[in-house]
Amino acid sequence: MTRLTVKEAAEYLRLAKGTLDHWRTTGAGPRFIKISTRKILYDTADLDAWLNQRKQTSTADQPQLRRRRRRSNNPLDMRRQAR
Repeated sequence: MTRLTVKEAAEYLRLAKGTLDHWRTTGAGPRFIKISTRKILYDTADLDAWLNQRKQTSTADQPQLRRRRRRSNNPLDMRRQAR
């Protein structure tokens, strides 16, 4: 098994490092290994498994991806969010 740093994993997946960082905080990305508060590693087998879960045969297929909730511009909603 090969272990990659966050930067190397982002290159492996052809993503921006920031995207991988964000997905890690939201739980949307591939599994990772937390060595310490500053050291994160990714196993290439986990990256490949994560990619394989996203394979599709048609553009009509709807992957089960988490989507960000949009913030409302409604002033009443903004007051509720501030509480």
